[in-house]
Amino acid sequence: MATIVRCPTCHTPVVFEGNPFRPFCSERCKMIDLGAWAGEKYRIPGEPIEQDAPNDADEREGEGRKRPN
Repeated sequence: MATIVRCPTCHTPVVFEGNPFRPFCSERCKMIDLGAWAGEKYRIPGEPIEQDAPNDADEREGEGRKRPN
């Protein structure tokens, strides 16, 4: 018996096994979800990270490199 799941984007019932877009029903729904992540619509709860002064590795990153003219 096939496993039926609901597409997280449009909630259409879809067969899970053999579906190249699983758990989504189509490439369109998959891309809509990706766009939501890229647009920061989804967030993982947690404490905000403070932006401290750059560490030594950040300061050394540009050393020894010449800028293109």
